[in-house]
Amino acid sequence: MLLYGLIGYPLTHSFSKNYFTEKFKREGIDNCRYENFQLVSIDNLPKVLVENPNLAGLNVTIPHKESVLQFINESSETVKEIGACNCIRITDEGLAGYNTDVVGFEKSLSEKLGSHHRKALILGTGGAAKAVEYVLGRMGINYKCVSRQASATNLSYDQLDKFLIQEYELIINTTPVGMYPNISEAPPIPYGGIGQKHFLFDLIYNPVKTLFLKKGEDRGAVIQNGYDMLIYQAEESWNIWNARDSQLTG
Repeated sequence: MLLYGLIGYPLTHSFSKNYFTEKFKREGIDNCRYENFQLVSIDNLPKVLVENPNLAGLNVTIPHKESVLQFINESSETVKEIGACNCIRITDEGLAGYNTDVVGFEKSLSEKLGSHHRKALILGTGGAAKAVEYVLGRMGINYKCVSRQASATNLSYDQLDKFLIQEYELIINTTPVGMYPNISEAPPIPYGGIGQKHFLFDLIYNPVKTLFLKKGEDRGAVIQNGYDMLIYQAEESWNIWNARDSQLTG
């Protein structure tokens, strides 16, 4: 039986395990199963591989999308460019790294994106943010990243004001702030600058409507959570794991 799984920490809830378990059942795939591997440190990955010789593929989530690269034998051009990997194909040749966040985010974002959404704020600078940056760059959308500390390329939360928020009508949260069980938290931005032309996208899917999204919706903004993105990236992972060749395109 082929084994697939998810590595990350913490894994208090898992979209991936539930999704693939249901997929296997629904599609009559009885020679595969999917498990969670909670890794505090990415240094424990080799142990997982040795103890599970039937592993054929892995998804990678917070906080290992960047640190996992040290174990990847071959990377797709997307992974090389953005420096983050969230999908691994395991073969006799080793570990091949891909990024399906790019596909998932671009497809999901496009569903509600308006022609006027040409300037974006990306909240966070981690592995998921890198995929978002890549997609926005490819779509010709200007963006600024926001983190706790300002830098030559990033704004800090302290630098945000109502007028700047009004200028950037696409705001994407790539941080875990507001994720279950901390549902009373939201990124510290001046929500008073949000209006009906805004589009707030949260990569979080649990809860379905984060406080970040609720605050945007209350101001008339279009909102979108990360659920559809996860479905798109999960199916892209499955395609990669089952591709007849190992051409690194994702």
